[in-house]
Amino acid sequence: MTQTLPSWLAEVTGDVVFATVSGAHLYGFPSVDSDVDLRGVHLMPVEDVVGLRTGEETVDRTWTRDGVEVDLVTHDLAKFGRLLLRRNGYVLEQLLSPLVVTSSPLHEEMVALAPGCLTRHHAHHYLGFARTQWGFFERTGELKPLLYTFRVLSTGIHLMLTGEVLSDLGALDHGPAYLPDLVAAKREAEHGALPAGAPDPGRLAADVTAMTSRLETERDRSSLPERPSAGPALHDLVVRARLADLPYVNSRSQG
Repeated sequence: MTQTLPSWLAEVTGDVVFATVSGAHLYGFPSVDSDVDLRGVHLMPVEDVVGLRTGEETVDRTWTRDGVEVDLVTHDLAKFGRLLLRRNGYVLEQLLSPLVVTSSPLHEEMVALAPGCLTRHHAHHYLGFARTQWGFFERTGELKPLLYTFRVLSTGIHLMLTGEVLSDLGALDHGPAYLPDLVAAKREAEHGALPAGAPDPGRLAADVTAMTSRLETERDRSSLPERPSAGPALHDLVVRARLADLPYVNSRSQG
């Protein structure tokens, strides 16, 4: 990682099951002006689940400290569990991010269940995200969506081949040889254009098409299962956490 994360991040996450760093820092190409994207899970008090007043399943906070913009988004444990059982690569990357800001025993249990959430159909998530980001690049010419395109295709290919969720573009070797040069250029500005000497649009389009085709091929022959197996265990985890009145993290009602 090329940009040091603020030491005070753990102080600002609040009462959460876990919080990890996502976004450009996780993907291996933060810029000098990148904000910090924190993602994680909170646990609604039992009264906000079974009572007349419903708690917030998703909480989104954005603020600036010491000149650094921080975006913290957390889902309630049950919602996050439902997302894990869908072909949602985002939540898997957030759960398994090596950039951990705040953790707990409950977080560790969730990480242990993550392999049972993986299916070959997660390729559809990465294919769809790549199409969207490539469209952004075609419209704007910005470097950021181009790197996102290559990153998600590389992550998807790696997942289909190995069953491992790896989000750092610098640690993946499924893309073209010029990617390190583009990553170096991205460090200078979050929304910069393609640097001088970058491949021409035709070459970029051909490489994206080739990686898309490979991801589709690896999906079709992947040994990953058709459907997740972790559903019963995740259900049990949510029930235990609710009924035990937050045994793994501090209850909001005590605040």
